[in-house]
Amino acid sequence: MNQFDFPILSLMLAVPAAAAIACLYLGAAGARWLALAATLIDFALGVALWIGFDQGPGAPQWQYQEHLPLFGRFAWSLGIDGIALMLIMLSVFLMPICILASWESVTRRVSEYMAAFLFVEVLMIGTFAAQDMFLFYIFFEAGLIPMYLIIGIWGGARRIYASYKFFLYTLLGSVLMLIAMLWMSQQAGTSDIPTLLNHDFPIEAQTWLWFAFFASFAVKVPMWPVHTWLPDAHVEAPTAGSVILAGVLLKLGGYGFIRFSLPMFPEASGALVGLVLALSGVAVVYTSLVALVQADMKKLIAYSSVAHMAIVTIGLFAFNRQGLEGAMIVMLSHGLVSGALFLCVGVIYDRLHTREIARYGGLANNMPRYALFFLLFTMASIGLPGTSGFVGEFLSLMGAWQVSTVATAVCTTGIILGAAYALYLYRRVVFGVAPSEEVASLPDLNARELGSLAAIGAVVLWMGVYPESFLAPMRADIGALVARVDRARPTYEPRWVAGKPAAAAHGESHGAEAAAHGVGH
Repeated sequence: MNQFDFPILSLMLAVPAAAAIACLYLGAAGARWLALAATLIDFALGVALWIGFDQGPGAPQWQYQEHLPLFGRFAWSLGIDGIALMLIMLSVFLMPICILASWESVTRRVSEYMAAFLFVEVLMIGTFAAQDMFLFYIFFEAGLIPMYLIIGIWGGARRIYASYKFFLYTLLGSVLMLIAMLWMSQQAGTSDIPTLLNHDFPIEAQTWLWFAFFASFAVKVPMWPVHTWLPDAHVEAPTAGSVILAGVLLKLGGYGFIRFSLPMFPEASGALVGLVLALSGVAVVYTSLVALVQADMKKLIAYSSVAHMAIVTIGLFAFNRQGLEGAMIVMLSHGLVSGALFLCVGVIYDRLHTREIARYGGLANNMPRYALFFLLFTMASIGLPGTSGFVGEFLSLMGAWQVSTVATAVCTTGIILGAAYALYLYRRVVFGVAPSEEVASLPDLNARELGSLAAIGAVVLWMGVYPESFLAPMRADIGALVARVDRARPTYEPRWVAGKPAAAAHGESHGAEAAAHGVGH
């Protein structure tokens, strides 16, 4: 259990679970306050988790471990490494903000709504903390249920269609993953994830296992062409639903690649890296172009999420430290920035009840504080230096450059296209002349909205200025992952450096170093 004398991870699951059940017996006001209190308690526990996490030399990879055998090979087994820690922190940071974002906008069946959100928090934390493969699967899939209800009950006009599409897409892919897990457990004799990370599955079976997991994780990311559920889900979901969907639930796919696909099937990952890079390149260009022609603000941001998550997948399959660290920072940054952008859309939607870009304009005149925060998150989405977006994208593309210059060049166009659609949205909404008196009289941010956006803005700048705070807890774990997949590192493309192919330049440099070493002796 590490530095604490009690099972802190189980406590982080128990607090929102108990609060969710209690919310069902309270009125609207009581449910709101209880949900906010429970999420703040979990955030405080997350901060304690981070402070107590041992990052020193020789620290164990898995910390805060809990193990309780239940039946057969199945056990209540929890524990985290630095990668899981950062994603749990992202979850517990965004949840109180989601509750605040729903404070006034959700007016019907408030108790059930708050309970559903608290159950989402339980299942997200459980997914990142699970150390038993089947426990992971239960948390991973159970997260569909409250999110399905949030979209289907409190969503927009086409909420039933969007919720069914979300549920079916994400569930069908996971059936293959369950079959693969059953085979893996039988072959390895255990379902313990830390043990499986060091188990060498037969190379001839790895490809089948890789595709079985890929079917689930690719939908969750989501990767092109299985991304079509995301824009519908975002458009129809309530504001807080969009925040948590983009902020955390999309990260489950990326986490799955890091926890299962890469370390457990390294040879298959190396052989199929071309497929991932091709799908990522298409996703960046295609979804960015689609975002450019959107008339709905939420749909534009939803398509931008697909493009940004493609930068994550290209970094993950770069098979080097820069790519993996960059992918993790992009996941954290995207969770914050896209969540904040959906909050910005929700702010003006609550006032005017429309998301059509053409209905807005000139908000800088009557909503200057809103315009300032919207600008910050737009710049972070583009990847402006000094914001979290720059750090992650730079590291991911630098890592990908070592694998494929072509894929990196294609994905880099996403930065240009991203600037095009993000600045287009900002100019149309914030600058110019208000198209109506109603728009010109919209009130600026209230204290609740200002506090939520300011909290996210502070972390976005913190991550952009001092990313070491977020990289340090993950460094040893990413190093272990790189060492695990290094044997399957894909063959690099020839590149031109100073007028010579990179391979030749590298060989000459290596020879010169060897000669200098010999002279020194």
